[in-house]
Amino acid sequence: MTLKYSLKTAFNGLRANKSRSALTILGIVIGITAIMMVMSLGQGAQDLILGQIQGMGSRTLSVEPGKRPEGMMDAMAMMTDSLKAKDLEVIKNKGNVPHAGKIMPVVFGSETMTFENEATKPTIFGVTDFFAEIYDVSLAQGRLMTDEEVRSFADVVVIGTKVQEDLFGLNKDPMNQKVKIKGRNFRVIGVLAKKGQSAMVNFDKAAIIPYTTAQQYLLGIKYFNAIVVQADSEETVDETVNDLKIAIRNSHGIDPGEEDDFRVETQADAIAIVSTITNVLTLFLAAVAAISLVVGGVGIMNIMLVSVTERTREIGLRKALGATSKNILLQFLLESVGLTATGGIIGITLGVSFSLLIAFAINKFAGLAWGYNFPVSAALLGLGVSGLIGLVFGIYPARQAAKKSPMEALRYE
Repeated sequence: MTLKYSLKTAFNGLRANKSRSALTILGIVIGITAIMMVMSLGQGAQDLILGQIQGMGSRTLSVEPGKRPEGMMDAMAMMTDSLKAKDLEVIKNKGNVPHAGKIMPVVFGSETMTFENEATKPTIFGVTDFFAEIYDVSLAQGRLMTDEEVRSFADVVVIGTKVQEDLFGLNKDPMNQKVKIKGRNFRVIGVLAKKGQSAMVNFDKAAIIPYTTAQQYLLGIKYFNAIVVQADSEETVDETVNDLKIAIRNSHGIDPGEEDDFRVETQADAIAIVSTITNVLTLFLAAVAAISLVVGGVGIMNIMLVSVTERTREIGLRKALGATSKNILLQFLLESVGLTATGGIIGITLGVSFSLLIAFAINKFAGLAWGYNFPVSAALLGLGVSGLIGLVFGIYPARQAAKKSPMEALRYE
């Protein structure tokens, strides 16, 4: 028997039991579809987040409280109050950080905002006017806060489009209206242009106020959640990082050899961290999805064993006509691999289709610039794994078929 004839025989065997073949490969189809979707959507999420981080500019640095997390137990260490007003003054001192350009403290929280009988709960960001450049946002109307308003603890606010819609509807002009936050009146001085849901911040649902006002009157804190620093050039980023570390260590009285209670993140650091996290999550979810492939493989082995039993007389007849044990083994192996390979192709097709639909839905309804990614590596891996599963789980049934005696097989009822 030639390989071509063996393939034809295996194909005819599968075609004779279409319904059973379809049900047999269902586990493989589900597993490959899930893996394709996880890999595609995971890459889309990573590209979205990294694109927004890169959009902040390579010169932008972020000083954040707490040590760099290295495990689950370090997560709480990030939520500290180690950045104080004295650290801000140290950073602003040109003698300490000569290449620091613009500097912006950041505090945030969530509070209820009301206007007349309407209420909403935006994210409160206490910043300076520098935030518009850092986060690449623009105004639909009005203006940003001034340095004088920041220094004087002014009760002014710039609101997002969703906040405007919730409080003022579509027709009422929000400019110079008074909104209330924690019993304090804030004058609306600007409305942000619609930006859509961001992977980091949803500015459509944000209220931007001077950080001094946020600390003093709304959040009641004396520390910062972050201090954003922009180096004066890309060439001085590394030097600025070192200067910041030295200045803040001295400010905190940290002795040589002791661990920092803060961290300085560059955009490259943030990209590396995000890439690591998304890759680990993607691989974990793909591994979970791959369990269905094993289940599908066991199902294929069971069905093939049933098929061997049902076709005992056929096996005996073929052996009586000259087919060798090797021919029988090859036929049933080809049937098993054919089943799983077909399941792999269908799974890849469904995974691509569903991923494309989900990416389209996210773009249209969530307002995110979510790009579709075709994971070539996942497709090749899916085909390879599905074929391997067919081979591995098909060996035992094929061997059982090949070992049958022609005389006993022909007498089988």
